[in-house]
Amino acid sequence: MTGPVDFHDYVEGFLAEADEHLGSAGKHLIELDRAARGGQSHPRAVRELFRSLHTIKGLAAMVGVEPIVDVAHEMESLLRAADRAGGRLPAPAVDVLMQGIRAIEERVTQLARKQPVTPAPPKLVAALSALVASPPAGAGGAAPRFGLPAEVDAKLAASEREQIAQGIRGGRRVVLLEFVPAPDKAERGLNITAVRERLSALGELVKVVPRSVATAPGSLVFSLVLVTSAENQTLAQALESEPEAVVALTLDAPAAPDAPDDSDPVVEADDTPAHAHGYVRVDIARLDDALEKLSALVVTRFRLGRAVADLTARGADTRALDVIVGEVTRQLRDLRGAIMRARMMSLAEMLQRVPLLVRGLTRNTDKAVALSIQVGDAELDKGVAEQLFPALVHLIRNAVDHAIEPREERRQQGKPEEGQISIVCDSLSGTHLTLTVTDDGRGIDGERVARKARQPVPRTDEQLLELIAMPGLSTRDEASRISGRGMGVDIVKRTADSLGGSLSLQTSPGRGTSFTLRVPLSVTIVDTFSFVAGAQKFVAPVAMVEEIIVVDASRIAHAPAPDRGRPAPDRAAPEWAALVAPVAAMIERRGQAMPLVSLATLLRLPGRAASPDSGKALVVRLTGRHRGEPIAYGIDRVLGQQEVVIRPLEDPLVRRVGVTGATDLGDGQPTLVLDLVALGAALFSQARADS
Repeated sequence: MTGPVDFHDYVEGFLAEADEHLGSAGKHLIELDRAARGGQSHPRAVRELFRSLHTIKGLAAMVGVEPIVDVAHEMESLLRAADRAGGRLPAPAVDVLMQGIRAIEERVTQLARKQPVTPAPPKLVAALSALVASPPAGAGGAAPRFGLPAEVDAKLAASEREQIAQGIRGGRRVVLLEFVPAPDKAERGLNITAVRERLSALGELVKVVPRSVATAPGSLVFSLVLVTSAENQTLAQALESEPEAVVALTLDAPAAPDAPDDSDPVVEADDTPAHAHGYVRVDIARLDDALEKLSALVVTRFRLGRAVADLTARGADTRALDVIVGEVTRQLRDLRGAIMRARMMSLAEMLQRVPLLVRGLTRNTDKAVALSIQVGDAELDKGVAEQLFPALVHLIRNAVDHAIEPREERRQQGKPEEGQISIVCDSLSGTHLTLTVTDDGRGIDGERVARKARQPVPRTDEQLLELIAMPGLSTRDEASRISGRGMGVDIVKRTADSLGGSLSLQTSPGRGTSFTLRVPLSVTIVDTFSFVAGAQKFVAPVAMVEEIIVVDASRIAHAPAPDRGRPAPDRAAPEWAALVAPVAAMIERRGQAMPLVSLATLLRLPGRAASPDSGKALVVRLTGRHRGEPIAYGIDRVLGQQEVVIRPLEDPLVRRVGVTGATDLGDGQPTLVLDLVALGAALFSQARADS
């Protein structure tokens, strides 16, 4: 006999589900906000938002979090009324719904931190109830008709009718399709789930209605209503039928208003989104544990390889062992790939709450801000994302509160009233991700910052960044609800450092500011080149190295010394080549000159300083201000290519720019992992400051 169920066992699952649905709810709320400001309806966003809240309410009830249930229930009632009104919501209703989302998020956070969950805000509940009591404009109007079969037409909610009508008025096609299940189709994997997935990729799937077929009792036909721009041939291929089976719908004269329907219009079993794959939620700690065990196997494989090499050196026949070591290496690589894919998450998914955040900030500051997010299909490790997102929030809050000017000030400066904030992702290699947050605001006043910090006025953006990242420094005289406590840039920089990444700044008075975060996609196992410089072994990620070249002394020329006011005479060299002349020579590669830096000299390694024209060189390309410019690092020799386990350097006393961590190559000795791109950027920054 089993004991009573302890619903606290399900809290972790609830937190994961709630986080996902809150992100989706925020995205649909932003869509509703845009529609409301344009005086338009958005039936699909209303239904999707209802689905998310309905799920959150059910899960919260399961784990006994009644305050979330209370808020979600009132929001559901408002959305149900909007659904009956054709998906139309006034702007004040959107504002209250956003307050509701924030209230739910706060209580989810309290539950995650194992704090007491505060009751539902009475004012918020009252505001939602008042909106429910006042039907949205458009409720009870005449229902549009489209010449659908009676069984299908009777199933359409008001918001679905409005979605179809909007599609027709907008010049898109609205079609009726039918799918008849059959055993031969099922054998080919063609079922209603597969059909729904295919059609969803071709347009907006409004409704799926199962109907009985009179000619074949007991069998079903699925009627599907789709808003699309696809041609009949493409739609027929999705259903594996003939183009003649596609029926185009038209907007007929409206009929009498439908009787009110008290049922939930968006939670019918056949109207929920289809998922072609099953998903299992896994605690990130379990994936961390699997990766840790894999890391130990990688080190063991290194040791095995060294032992086999020793046997070979002693004259033993190790051909069979070499085959086994090679097979183990391939299997470990495949296993690494499988675990890493399980840990990766979409960057777009991580940022889907940012528009909601910006909207809330603009309401509090009474500023107009347009947000642009361009991240494509980039992915990064879940563990990195969890640390990176709060840092991005700090940058965005500072951009809205500090950088973007009030409307009147922007008008006086000849700027558009609406400020611009953009988030752009650039993956320069398979190991690092670059995120840039840019605004077109007032820029950072270095003199004002210096006065606040009681420090000399910074001469470069790098020095300014060090200044504004000082703990506790704020340019505000008093803290506001949004910022002013001196914890923003400091936290962002510490986050970048802890991840083995970097933070850079570019600002121009009156034109705006850009913060660039460069972080590793993952902080675990990567493919690297191992090499020797100054009698010491190092490794660097393969994806960071563009080319390995043999240094030919006949192709080397020393860069000119810095000369204030005069450009470097070698026009083929990068513009900053003269700045790094004290530590660099110039080498020609395929008609292009680039700096050649002795890595041993740059790192000030003990012992004999290696000449830059000895051995080989690793060519990388810089980011930031000199993005795309090549630089070559002279080394003694390359040892090989291998997967390594990177252990980040946690102690701030031993952390250095250009060193992202340490690894074990199987000999039991720590080997430093270099970030050659960051090292080049630091070299240029120091040379520029010295000049």
